[in-house]
Amino acid sequence: MAFFDILRFLIFVRIILSFFPVNPYGNATVYKFVMFLRQLTEPVLAPFRSLIPPLRVSGGGYVDFSPIIALIVLDLIKRLVLQLIW
Repeated sequence: MAFFDILRFLIFVRIILSFFPVNPYGNATVYKFVMFLRQLTEPVLAPFRSLIPPLRVSGGGYVDFSPIIALIVLDLIKRLVLQLIW
Protein backbone atom coordinates (compact mmCIF):
# COMPACT_ATOMS: atom_id res chain seq x y z
CA MET A 1 0.00 0.00 0.00
CA ALA A 2 2.29 2.66 -1.32
CA PHE A 3 -0.28 5.43 -0.81
CA PHE A 4 -0.22 5.01 2.97
CA ASP A 5 3.56 4.73 3.06
CA ILE A 6 4.02 7.90 1.01
CA LEU A 7 1.51 9.80 3.11
CA ARG A 8 3.19 8.61 6.30
CA PHE A 9 6.57 9.76 4.96
CA LEU A 10 5.16 13.19 4.03
CA ILE A 11 3.69 13.62 7.51
CA PHE A 12 7.04 12.69 9.08
CA VAL A 13 8.82 15.23 6.88
CA ARG A 14 6.26 17.86 7.87
CA ILE A 15 6.83 17.08 11.55
CA ILE A 16 10.59 17.51 11.16
CA LEU A 17 10.26 20.71 9.13
CA SER A 18 7.91 22.18 11.73
CA PHE A 19 10.90 22.62 14.04
CA PHE A 20 12.54 25.03 11.60
CA PRO A 21 11.15 28.46 10.75
CA VAL A 22 10.42 29.03 7.07
CA ASN A 23 10.98 32.53 5.80
CA PRO A 24 8.78 33.35 2.78
CA TYR A 25 11.36 35.97 1.76
CA GLY A 26 14.30 33.56 2.07
CA ASN A 27 15.00 30.64 -0.21
CA ALA A 28 12.02 30.49 -2.59
CA THR A 29 12.54 26.81 -3.41
CA VAL A 30 12.45 25.76 0.23
CA TYR A 31 9.39 27.90 0.88
CA LYS A 32 7.54 26.45 -2.12
CA PHE A 33 8.43 22.91 -1.04
CA VAL A 34 7.14 23.50 2.49
CA MET A 35 3.92 25.07 1.19
CA PHE A 36 3.43 22.16 -1.22
CA LEU A 37 4.00 19.70 1.62
CA ARG A 38 1.45 21.52 3.76
CA GLN A 39 -1.09 21.43 0.93
CA LEU A 40 -0.62 17.68 0.58
CA THR A 41 -0.85 16.82 4.27
CA GLU A 42 -3.30 19.40 5.60
CA PRO A 43 -6.44 17.59 4.33
CA VAL A 44 -5.38 14.60 6.44
CA LEU A 45 -4.30 16.56 9.52
CA ALA A 46 -7.09 19.17 9.68
CA PRO A 47 -9.86 16.83 10.90
CA PHE A 48 -7.66 15.61 13.75
CA ARG A 49 -6.61 19.16 14.60
CA SER A 50 -10.26 20.15 14.92
CA LEU A 51 -10.77 17.30 17.41
CA ILE A 52 -7.62 18.01 19.42
CA PRO A 53 -6.41 21.60 18.96
CA PRO A 54 -2.71 22.39 19.48
CA LEU A 55 -1.82 22.81 23.15
CA ARG A 56 0.00 25.90 24.34
CA VAL A 57 3.23 25.24 26.24
CA SER A 58 4.93 27.48 28.76
CA GLY A 59 7.51 28.89 26.32
CA GLY A 60 4.81 30.48 24.18
CA GLY A 61 4.83 27.76 21.53
CA TYR A 62 2.32 25.08 20.66
CA VAL A 63 2.43 21.30 20.56
CA ASP A 64 0.30 19.78 17.82
CA PHE A 65 -0.69 16.15 18.40
CA SER A 66 -2.70 15.85 15.17
CA PRO A 67 0.17 14.32 13.14
CA ILE A 68 0.64 11.59 15.75
CA ILE A 69 -3.08 10.80 15.83
CA ALA A 70 -3.21 10.87 12.02
CA LEU A 71 -0.30 8.44 11.75
CA ILE A 72 -2.01 6.03 14.14
CA VAL A 73 -5.32 6.23 12.28
CA LEU A 74 -3.60 5.85 8.90
CA ASP A 75 -1.86 2.73 10.16
CA LEU A 76 -5.17 1.30 11.37
CA ILE A 77 -6.84 2.06 8.03
CA LYS A 78 -3.94 0.48 6.16
CA ARG A 79 -4.23 -2.67 8.27
CA LEU A 80 -7.98 -2.79 7.72
CA VAL A 81 -7.60 -2.41 3.96
CA LEU A 82 -4.93 -5.12 3.88
CA GLN A 83 -7.19 -7.43 5.89
CA LEU A 84 -10.03 -6.85 3.42
CA ILE A 85 -7.80 -7.47 0.40
CA TRP A 86 -6.12 -10.63 1.70
